[in-house]
Amino acid sequence: MSNPSPPREGGAEGDTPFALQYFPPEADLADLVSTFYFVRIDRPPFDEYERADRPQFRLMTHPNGEYVFPDGHRFAATRATIVGPTSGSVRAICRGATRVFGFGMLPAGWATLMGEDADKLTDRALDAVQLFGSWMDEVVATLEGAADDAERLVAANNFVREIMKRNEPAPLWFIRIADRWLTESPSPQVADLVAATGMSIRSVERMTKHYYGLSPRMLARKYRAVRAAAAIARGETIDTDALGDAFYDQSHLIREIKRFAGATPGQLRTPSPYTAATTQGRKQLAGKVSPLVSET
Repeated sequence: MSNPSPPREGGAEGDTPFALQYFPPEADLADLVSTFYFVRIDRPPFDEYERADRPQFRLMTHPNGEYVFPDGHRFAATRATIVGPTSGSVRAICRGATRVFGFGMLPAGWATLMGEDADKLTDRALDAVQLFGSWMDEVVATLEGAADDAERLVAANNFVREIMKRNEPAPLWFIRIADRWLTESPSPQVADLVAATGMSIRSVERMTKHYYGLSPRMLARKYRAVRAAAAIARGETIDTDALGDAFYDQSHLIREIKRFAGATPGQLRTPSPYTAATTQGRKQLAGKVSPLVSET
């Protein structure tokens, strides 16, 4: 697998062949957007495994690559691609130089954008032009032509405000309970989520599948694994007692991290530049975004 050169600190512009930077959304979008990110790839090929993640909306100046999902399904990248929530690591391939302007969607943003289709795109992607039309080209041109990251970020926030008008807002009360459930324990138990919501297990399963794209059990496995993977990739010391509660044994830990992060713990201890930039960039937003974002 080909890896890009180390990311440049301070922004997504410069002389290095790869750069990635994260930004928090403006306050009115905090319940909808996890982070904005700008990526520059000047020396392809870029071929990396992205860990299991929340949905993404990505605009590219020169789409020339594809996504390979956990079940082997392939999707050719488009000018504007919506990637649904993922149940395992996804291989992302870019064969030419490009700029990517993207943002992650929190459950409320995902449901607001996709409505009834929210739970039909797990481990899948679609061409956003099908939903929003060819004006996506104008958005890419605006973002690419911005004078600096600050101007680009204003345009990105305004773009999200425009596209999030499609459907009714999501039930934040449920999402906030579910987010707390995922962050307060290294090994979330489904029974605790059911008790916290006061709903039946069937209703809870319906809600998590619609807003998070996965069943409660799979959702807990996903965030348990990616939180541990992110900590390892950042070189942090992991609480072995807490991990003992989260994973049966060392082999279980390795299998789960491999499935959801696309690498073993040993590989993550010397992460690729992309993985390092991802985990460190999100961590730097601690206090500005949800812990579910900054810790994973």
